[in-house]
Amino acid sequence: MITLDTVLILDFGGQYTHLIARRVRELGVYSEIMPGESSVDDVLARRPGALVLSGGPRSVFDPEAPRPDPRILEAGLPILGICYGHQLIAHIMGGAVHRSPRAEYGRTRIHVTGESALMDGVPREFSAWMSHGDVVSKLPEGFSATAVSESGLIAAAESPGRRIYSVQFHPEVAHTEHGREILRNFLFRAAGLSGGWNPGSRIPAMVEYVSREIGPEGRALCAVSGGVDSMTAAVIAHRAIGDRLHVVFVDHGLLREGEVEGVLRALDGVGIRNVHFVDASDRFLSALSGVADPEEKRLIIGRLFAEVFEDVASGISGIGYLVQGTIYPDRIESGASGRGSDRIKSHHNVAGLPEKFGLRVVEPLRDLYKDEVRAVARELGLPESVVGRHPFPGPGLAVRIEGDVTREKLAIARRANAIVEEEFVRAGLYGAVWQAFAAVMDSTWVGVKGDRRELGRVVIVRAVTSEDGMTADWFRIPHDLLATISKRISEEVPGVVMVAYAATSKPPSTIEPC
Repeated sequence: MITLDTVLILDFGGQYTHLIARRVRELGVYSEIMPGESSVDDVLARRPGALVLSGGPRSVFDPEAPRPDPRILEAGLPILGICYGHQLIAHIMGGAVHRSPRAEYGRTRIHVTGESALMDGVPREFSAWMSHGDVVSKLPEGFSATAVSESGLIAAAESPGRRIYSVQFHPEVAHTEHGREILRNFLFRAAGLSGGWNPGSRIPAMVEYVSREIGPEGRALCAVSGGVDSMTAAVIAHRAIGDRLHVVFVDHGLLREGEVEGVLRALDGVGIRNVHFVDASDRFLSALSGVADPEEKRLIIGRLFAEVFEDVASGISGIGYLVQGTIYPDRIESGASGRGSDRIKSHHNVAGLPEKFGLRVVEPLRDLYKDEVRAVARELGLPESVVGRHPFPGPGLAVRIEGDVTREKLAIARRANAIVEEEFVRAGLYGAVWQAFAAVMDSTWVGVKGDRRELGRVVIVRAVTSEDGMTADWFRIPHDLLATISKRISEEVPGVVMVAYAATSKPPSTIEPC
């Protein structure tokens, strides 16, 4: 439910748009993202307390560059423009924007030059993250510059009477010193919002949403994989419609060690009774035999999931809805939303099922990030074995196996993954990383075991830090921990003679190997 303390972020294609949304939420104000070209009527209909105009890759001079409805700037709402948003405000309101002979990228020193609600409590000089080639060379009437960059270019401006503020740098990124304070100043000093939002406070609204969508008589299916997203969606749906919810859990033979038993135990623990467990491992592994292309593997798994769900759904009368644990990054990386976003994930467990059966999709978590889903899951009483478990891909271990999925490589992947997780837990670092796992390569390496040469598999250990999985940095693993993991895998997992560590961030790499 939209409230007056909601911040709407108008998205002009900036790479940090979702980071802005996250930062606002972290400060206790709910935020949502809308297309940058939304009409003023659509924006005002959502009754926001403030607006943020995001960055973007285009120049305001590009005839195809996205632009906001200019009436938004006259609507009386508190507005913060960031980077491209800063330039849009100047350009639309009568200022001037020019191509700068001195483009600013990376860390740049900022000098605060005037009094400003936005800069309250911020040092007169600090380092900020810049990424722009155009520059505001003349401010609109009624605006004043409140900060300049080390190159003497306008870095921040405002018109307090209109409650419009703008910055050329990115306060939302960690590289900007005092960026959090600047955003806090906008939300609470300039916009006068009250704050106090937290992910758990969304539970009643999510339950009400599911109840409203499905209605008093509707029945729904919900696919669970054991991950926190699908399990949380199932619990919310169960609170909303009770035993009219049917949960489907498919073992495709590609799950982690002990996962089947853990998922069934967790579902029972939260009182969900209509659980349909299907062991389809032989069916999946047979279909994957000889398939080496990662994209083809994902599509096969998605197709088979749909077929298994079709079998289950056809045996339950009156099902009209499908509850999914879709979250914000899923929507972006599947190309479902986001201006100019690329399709990164083609796999979806139940692709095609809604269309085939005429099911209406219900997504209670679609506007939450992973850490927020975890906070909600804890409020709902899900066990820590589910809440704190590292993200696991829908196609399972198939995307951690290079080349075709054989039972030999699957056994290696399952045990090696378990060893990595066990050792991260033992070292007290499991919660310090976004994911830690092992991948099995199709390539081989010559090893020596005992007095004999042996041709064996290569296992890549991967651990990354991230906030939402959309970007990630490789984890600087302690050498002693890496040595322990390498020793255990090479000694305990048959067929492995080489263990290596992945030291590449996302981008350019993805988190999962395949």
